[in-house]
Amino acid sequence: MNNFLKKITIFPAVLALMIPVISGGCSVLNAHSGRGQLEKPDARSSYHYSLSVLLRLEGQMDGAAAELEKAIDADPDSPFLATELISLYKETGNMEKAIALGEEALTKNPDYADLHLIMGGIFISVREYKKALREYNRVIELEPKNIVAHLYAAIIYAEEKKYDDAEVTFRKLLEIDPDNVMGIYYYGKILLEMQRFTDAEKMYLKAISLKPSFESAVFDLAKLYEKQKQPEKAIRIYRNFVEQNPARISYKMKIAEILLREKKYEEAEKEYLELLKYLPGNPEVTVSLGLLYLDMRKYDQAVAQFSRVLEKNEANDRVRYLMASAYQEKGDNRLALAEFRKISAQSELFANSRIQAALLLKKDGRSEEAIPLLEDAIRKKSDQVPLYILLSSLYEEKKDISSAEKALQGGIRTLPKSVDLNYSLGVLYEKTNRFPESIRQMEQVLSIDPNNANALNFIGYSYADRGLNLAEAEKLIIKALNIKPDSGYIIDSLGWLYFRQGKYDSAEKKLKEALAILPDDPAIIEHLGDVYAKTGRIKQAEEMYRKALKIDSQNNSLQKKLEEIKQLQK
Repeated sequence: MNNFLKKITIFPAVLALMIPVISGGCSVLNAHSGRGQLEKPDARSSYHYSLSVLLRLEGQMDGAAAELEKAIDADPDSPFLATELISLYKETGNMEKAIALGEEALTKNPDYADLHLIMGGIFISVREYKKALREYNRVIELEPKNIVAHLYAAIIYAEEKKYDDAEVTFRKLLEIDPDNVMGIYYYGKILLEMQRFTDAEKMYLKAISLKPSFESAVFDLAKLYEKQKQPEKAIRIYRNFVEQNPARISYKMKIAEILLREKKYEEAEKEYLELLKYLPGNPEVTVSLGLLYLDMRKYDQAVAQFSRVLEKNEANDRVRYLMASAYQEKGDNRLALAEFRKISAQSELFANSRIQAALLLKKDGRSEEAIPLLEDAIRKKSDQVPLYILLSSLYEEKKDISSAEKALQGGIRTLPKSVDLNYSLGVLYEKTNRFPESIRQMEQVLSIDPNNANALNFIGYSYADRGLNLAEAEKLIIKALNIKPDSGYIIDSLGWLYFRQGKYDSAEKKLKEALAILPDDPAIIEHLGDVYAKTGRIKQAEEMYRKALKIDSQNNSLQKKLEEIKQLQK
């Protein structure tokens, strides 16, 4: 259930109008069909039926069901009593009894439309859509102008993606009742599902014109305009609705959100400030205004809004994180650090807050303070992968490779299936010239995730770069490229493999392809230079080496290649 029948549940206001019709309550059935009365009742069935009505009104559903069962004992062929009891079973969630009674009643009264109607509703409730459709189509045979049966039959057709049948059924419904708001609205939803946007728009507009307070139609139409990149129309729809329903402040929020997405900051600010007149101190509006000020780079005003919320609720970690971010953007690292530190270990933002705090300390040249901060965070939240990775990188910067390795290994002991931790350890081994260990670690990544393109590429490139296992390297790199066909790094690996295999034309083609994706990557530029050098295009090789060296000026190997290529031209 992933389309229409699921979407119905999104609109409680709509369901409030529709569900009683399929549930078979006596008052609704009376209004619908005129048959909501006992057929030639005897005194005993009337007596028990009356008691059931009273008990139902008092909320005593079990008692009401017991009385209806007694009424049916007295009048076993009554389709009306069966319909009432089925409705009650459905209301109390006893679907098995409801279905059993319904099927028995229909053998006695196959032409009683209300029985088919309520059974359609029962089958929808238990997601037996084909059976529900059978019941609604039977109602249409018996009562060709039955609106409810047409409506639900059309919705089920749409759920089964039988859009042509759904559209035919909706058109028949609207021939019967051209101004049926529910039929028009759900016909619009089908047209939207069929991507007939103009026709869907017409249906939504008609539904709103017939019932201006029809919130679901307003919401869907505005969303349609947003998807169609027509924000002005969406805003107009929301504004019209708010004018008629001033209490629906949430739609003013939607207007502000659209304006914010469109980067119309001043207009969005006006909307939020207007909202605060209606809802002074409202935390949602206040936070939204603070976020707007962040986007506008008005950091002091953003802090002021977040502070107002925190004055009333100090434990709001989300807002505290936002305030810390505002200080950080403003460049006030001291206050940002203080706010990040205040976020509790119970918060889902705890790990992020400690990472941001550690990065601030590192930026201020205080990595020695960042390390114990992260170690403390890991003791409190040992399941957060980024904490281990950042801790390891800080140790690596200190050239304390042993501690960097231990940090990652500690994370792997806690989270052995973490791809990121295992991959990071493999990279660390490669950086420290432990080739066999790096390969073993990447093989461990592949044992967890056999389609990890990064690990496949790592092993393949590592082999190619060393001239080892070239056939195996090719298989690994091509598999990685099939998974990530647009990765410039993997395309570079394949080009470099071709170079190692002596396939210089193929290598050049792939390296140029990689360079088009990553034009400033010095390794790719260098590789292309190597191809030019190998194929005797000395000036082009020199040009590539110079270009790479401008980006990676500390690369001694690259500098040596440039000197050697210059000597060849003398």
